[in-house]
Amino acid sequence: MTSILVLGAGELGLSMLHNLARLAPTDTTITVLLRQSTINFPSTPTKQTELDKLKALGIRFIAGDIVNSSSSDLSALFRPYHTVISCVGFVAGSSIQLKIAHAVLDAGVARYLPWQFGVDYDVIGRGSAQDLFDVQLDVRDLLRGQSKTEWVIVSTGMFTSFLFERSFGVVDLDESVVRALGSWETAVTVTTPEDIGVLTAEIVFMENPRFRNEVVFTAGDTVTYGRVADIVESVLGREVRREKWSVEFLKRELAKDPENSLKKYRVVFAEGRGVSWDLEKSFNWKDGKEVVDVERWLRENLKR
Repeated sequence: MTSILVLGAGELGLSMLHNLARLAPTDTTITVLLRQSTINFPSTPTKQTELDKLKALGIRFIAGDIVNSSSSDLSALFRPYHTVISCVGFVAGSSIQLKIAHAVLDAGVARYLPWQFGVDYDVIGRGSAQDLFDVQLDVRDLLRGQSKTEWVIVSTGMFTSFLFERSFGVVDLDESVVRALGSWETAVTVTTPEDIGVLTAEIVFMENPRFRNEVVFTAGDTVTYGRVADIVESVLGREVRREKWSVEFLKRELAKDPENSLKKYRVVFAEGRGVSWDLEKSFNWKDGKEVVDVERWLRENLKR
């Protein structure tokens, strides 16, 4: 595993790169694929600072365009690398995940970690309210249907910060409202992008045992929506208004606006299937790793 290519340097990609650099053996090179324009002309001073920090860690840059390049062009970019880790999510478009996976396999990459940092798509199954999840299952079928490229899928649950995104609708700190998707007993598993970067880097370099051709679960926390409301009240020091959005209500709302991606997500999380797992099932719990739970995340981020 002497050469690793990371696709993308967004929130998750940056965490991944920093932790890979921290743990990599001295003979391992780490490269990040970015648009040529990003390398030459960073869009903001913050982005320039991020790139400077990556350079200081010895991380190399290679120019490429995941969205506009053909699968064969991407294969040519991927071919020199032993391991490819995709930190390119669905913002790039629904067809991107399959294109990357095909390019990885055609390139003969030895090991691949796809963008599957989310829920348990196998349990959710096909035909859910969020049609993007079917694409994730297509990627899994493609990887499982071949034997030349090792793969590791890291299932992380929801990004912890997303649970508190006002637009998602579960927690509205400004209005002191917490809403249950489905019921107050419905649970959700969350992990912070920072912890995902730490844990995934450890998974990549772990040799005893070596993870291969399997799904590895992480969990910063697994909480019911009732527990989320309790945490918010404890941290804020005041009561919040509690509202329940039933599955039936959320499906009606989606029917009024069928292309709304957030409403699709709400239905899936309200149904509660494949969106949570016991902490004891997670890699970090089994390995005794310290992670950020919901209460700690809220306390730390309310200070900012």
